[in-house]
Amino acid sequence: MPDMTPPGEASIKALVAAAVADLQRLVKAQIALAKLELQQTGRAAGKTGIFLVGALSMGALGGIFLLVTLAYVLVALGLPVWAGFGIVTLLLFIVAAILGLLGKKESAKIKGPDRTIAQIEQTKATLQSAVEQVPEPRALPER
Repeated sequence: MPDMTPPGEASIKALVAAAVADLQRLVKAQIALAKLELQQTGRAAGKTGIFLVGALSMGALGGIFLLVTLAYVLVALGLPVWAGFGIVTLLLFIVAAILGLLGKKESAKIKGPDRTIAQIEQTKATLQSAVEQVPEPRALPER
């Protein structure tokens, strides 16, 4: 069947092929953006996890030293032994508090793929408006 497209006008097949190619490129770009954002989020979550694990570790060690300190206080009420353990315990709790605050601060920086979601919504709105602007097909005159 010969091409009946008037000169200077693209055929429907060519227009559909171009639209599909553009849509494929757009989807691939949005997937790449989502991957990038998720990598950044993963790095931030990893950093936060390190601080929180450090805080838990220091807190656990502080608890152990507190118990040892209390044991020495009960066994031998001598100031030098329990005072030394008490100072170490206090320092461990201070370190745990600092690490916990740093972890909390880092957790505030964790975000989801906001730009990707915004791009997908923008694409959806653009495609909807483009579809609404497409004229209804005309019936071909009968011969």
